[in-house]
Amino acid sequence: MRKLIIAAAFVFAAASANAQMTNAECLACHDTPGMPQHVDAKKLAASVHAPLDCTNCHADVKAYPHDPAPKPVDCASCHADSVAAWDNSLHAKAVKSGVARGAKCADCHGPAHEILPSSDPKSKTSHANIPATCSTCHGQKFVMSKAGLSAQAAISYQTSIHGRAVANGSAKAAVCTDCHDHHAVRPANDPLSKIFKFNVARTCGACHATIAAHYAESVHGKALARGNWNAPVCTDCHGIHTISRAADQVRGPRSSCARCHDGVRLTQEFGVAGTRVASYESSYHGLARKLGSTTAADCASCHTAHDVLPSSDPRSAIHPKNLQKTCGKCHDGAAINFTRGKVHRASGDVSDTPSLIVTWIRRIYIVLILATVGFMVLHNILIWWKKAVAARKGRNAGRTVERMNLNQRIQHAVMGLSFVVLVISGFALAWPNSWFGMLFGPSEQLRRVVHRIAAVVMMAIGLYHLAYMVFTREGRKGLRDLWFRFSDAGNAAGTVGYYLGVKKTKPQFARFSYAEKVEYWAGMWGTVVMALTGLMIWYAVEVARWIPRWWIDVATTVHYYEAILATLAILVWHFYHVIFDPDVYPMNWAWFDGKMPEELYKEEHPLADEEGKDE
Repeated sequence: MRKLIIAAAFVFAAASANAQMTNAECLACHDTPGMPQHVDAKKLAASVHAPLDCTNCHADVKAYPHDPAPKPVDCASCHADSVAAWDNSLHAKAVKSGVARGAKCADCHGPAHEILPSSDPKSKTSHANIPATCSTCHGQKFVMSKAGLSAQAAISYQTSIHGRAVANGSAKAAVCTDCHDHHAVRPANDPLSKIFKFNVARTCGACHATIAAHYAESVHGKALARGNWNAPVCTDCHGIHTISRAADQVRGPRSSCARCHDGVRLTQEFGVAGTRVASYESSYHGLARKLGSTTAADCASCHTAHDVLPSSDPRSAIHPKNLQKTCGKCHDGAAINFTRGKVHRASGDVSDTPSLIVTWIRRIYIVLILATVGFMVLHNILIWWKKAVAARKGRNAGRTVERMNLNQRIQHAVMGLSFVVLVISGFALAWPNSWFGMLFGPSEQLRRVVHRIAAVVMMAIGLYHLAYMVFTREGRKGLRDLWFRFSDAGNAAGTVGYYLGVKKTKPQFARFSYAEKVEYWAGMWGTVVMALTGLMIWYAVEVARWIPRWWIDVATTVHYYEAILATLAILVWHFYHVIFDPDVYPMNWAWFDGKMPEELYKEEHPLADEEGKDE
């Protein structure tokens, strides 16, 4: 069959050697499936090019066989303006630089013989299909990464208010070409680009005309008109491809306004007060917003969103004559006196009489609080100490048992002191705004030095303790007594059962109970873990010469959470047994004088003597 078609083509060619070929002659070959440069006659008839003759585009084709080979079609012969616009675009630049996936006519419009009008829902360039067409390249990470770009923009657009509206059938919601243009897609730093900073408001205004007009009259719009690059445009507040509904946006000062108004740059460059965000966040409105309120006033509630005007402008929502109306939107019935006074009153502000009064009241109260509470603390410490000493003497009035010798008490004191310093100096880095972070002031170097000194002390006392437990008689005896036995598991279960009322008798312990053993070995384990991970962080550069850098991240994570675990274990477990246990409250004084009432010792450790005899 194919041979017959080709033969027929030769006949037609011979008959019209001196005339241009007709569409029927071209399709006699090219409408054959499997034919090189196959053209589907039905799709061609439905395309925008259906009225044209093949030779309108393939003008150099006169006869068959095609010798020489036809030249590439020049779309500019009909679409001169579009091609001229494309020729100065990012896509053209990519093609000219040899990028294989640089977008050309057919990449966006489809094969030339099948191009449908943009009004056709099936067209690749129809309004609804533009995002998918652009995403063919811009949504593919492996394509965009070769150009040094990200595919995230196309992905983010799909969940934006524009993307969702288009997906739901909107014919008005913005698609890629509305903002980036069709053929003249230029970079954002090109003054001719629709997304050039000074053109953004005009681009958005094509759909949002009223808002764009309000913006042009605002302090931001006028600053931009004066050529101020720092002035925010639509995309600075709303985002670019991630625009969501106003009701969905977290419009707190931290998410938009604060990016400019919370820094010192506006103050230094333009004299704009830099304490507005801090004063807002310390107000009821700001605090309520932090707690998740969606009704408490934010910046736009008072200043409006787009027509932000100075307070001196009679049209401004914050002009003195308009404040009653502005506040009244939330505070129904607000009188004129409700609006008198500063809204953004910064801490320490003494610029006017009301601010001066507030500042001095704050200062007086701070001194009053420190003096009052300080007196209470000192007063109660004196009473507590007197009673604690009396209770200790009463408990030790009879016979006592040495629980810790002097050497052990010194070890305990050094270990405890270094632990406290490590906790404070370590968590000061994690929570710099906390009270323990403020102890070191603005000096990270001081905190780091203190932390490392305490770490060295803890490691040194840890090594000393290890030697003590191995090389001294008392140490070896203590080590044997601290070693876990099978009975410890039963004692733990029995203790829980006793205090739950399930068992009638309380388990009896030897020199150390299971609780003390667990605490001791957990402390030893924690010390080793903290020391090893701490040294890895301290000498990260040296460690990374031998193992991958990510092991430092592992060490940092372990160090942080082990510190939390150790701190909570001391507060919850250790402090209960040595302070809050009613049998020893207000304190187990063994850490101080090493003594424990014999009666309490026999009650808590009745098997201690038998343990000694077994040895």
